[in-house]
Amino acid sequence: MYYLASALLIVIGTLGTNCPLPASTDGRASLISVAKCCEQNELLVDDTCTPLTETNETEWKPEFVEEKVNGISRDRPVQPNYQLKIGRPKCQSNEHQWNVYHYRSGEDRLAILTTGVLRHYTTDLTKGSQEYNGVFKFNDADSMDEDDLDTISIHYDYPFGHYCADKAILSRDRLIATYAMICVPDVVVKWSDTNYLMKHAIDPTFHAISIASYLVVAVVYFVLPQLRDLVGNMITSMTLCLIADTVMYVSLLAAFFWLNALGYYVWNTFRSRNVFLRVTDGRKYCYYSTYVWASTICIAGTAIFAHFALETNKPVVGGMIYPPQETIGWLGISVLFTSIAFTIMIDLCFALTTANRIKRMSTYGRIHHKMKYSFRMFVFLFTIMSIGWLSLLLSQLNYKALEYCHVVINLLQAILILYVCVFGQRRVTFLLGKTCNCCNSEENIEGLDWGEEMTAINAGY
Repeated sequence: MYYLASALLIVIGTLGTNCPLPASTDGRASLISVAKCCEQNELLVDDTCTPLTETNETEWKPEFVEEKVNGISRDRPVQPNYQLKIGRPKCQSNEHQWNVYHYRSGEDRLAILTTGVLRHYTTDLTKGSQEYNGVFKFNDADSMDEDDLDTISIHYDYPFGHYCADKAILSRDRLIATYAMICVPDVVVKWSDTNYLMKHAIDPTFHAISIASYLVVAVVYFVLPQLRDLVGNMITSMTLCLIADTVMYVSLLAAFFWLNALGYYVWNTFRSRNVFLRVTDGRKYCYYSTYVWASTICIAGTAIFAHFALETNKPVVGGMIYPPQETIGWLGISVLFTSIAFTIMIDLCFALTTANRIKRMSTYGRIHHKMKYSFRMFVFLFTIMSIGWLSLLLSQLNYKALEYCHVVINLLQAILILYVCVFGQRRVTFLLGKTCNCCNSEENIEGLDWGEEMTAINAGY
């Protein structure tokens, strides 16, 4: 009897161990955590957590995707058991926070896997991407199949604790994006990298030298009273526009209009039979300023209208380091560059006709003798700025070699303009020496512009 009872207990115990336990009804065993940047009833508005009551948007809920062998799948919605954890990630000492925006025309894609891992897709520059004005983007990213997304891009996975996600509203650009703050490892960039060295060291240094060169020309022609005539005021205005050209194309357009005004003034002086007009240089400068700025504003307005009203594919700058912003497209750039091309053709006509007129002149008046130096300076400036504009135009093709060449040509343009306007003119160097008291009294004054010979004699040079 004792043995029978023992055998019965052994059988019951064996069956009990083979029977599965009932599943947890609350689902805590498979609960995953998803990090949300703002509170439950908040979302990001221009990088600031804002209550939903102050916006017209709905609450953000994570959309999960299921990972396949060769990528991810969104064929059927997946909704695992999850909980939202509020707070931004605390990066380690060898990491830094990085902002990512997933929006319609951007280069980044965000996906939350069913394991709670955030997957960040970014452009693989060696496959299937297009670059426009330094901005990389997918080809028809909205209609792209997810398999294609895995094919032409690379991805990085960030587990819980290394990211937070939320809905973001970018009011300035009227965009609604999925935002994520991720912790990425610090990458040590080698200075031997040509692209990094060019963009972060050589290009800023050359820009600083160019700005300093233009500033010297503007100060010299503005400070010296003898150079503060109509031509000098035009040179000052043109160089100030070239300084501002480091940040916008519109200033470059204004600089070429000032060059066009200078060419017209020189051409009109040699064409006119009576150069003693009863119009002061100040009034003439007002007339030319009206022409330059009115033309610049009209063409810039046309370019802006073409960008917002007619541009079909508006490029967007941003995505990872800063919020996305629209940048000017090919249509707007073409309006500005075509206008500059027209001014270059008109300046070429001014240069050829004026040179022909000077060859046919047998005698020179005092004003014509002075304007001859202004014409020579105009020809040099026209040649230098035209080559610089052509270099800028070619750099828009986004070939690294052309971009590097433009960086060098941009510096050479500034140095040559400084030489042509200041150090290449005996008149200007003589006036600078007279003002700074740094010239020898026995300096040869031959070749000076009209008027400076008497100044040199009276000053004892």
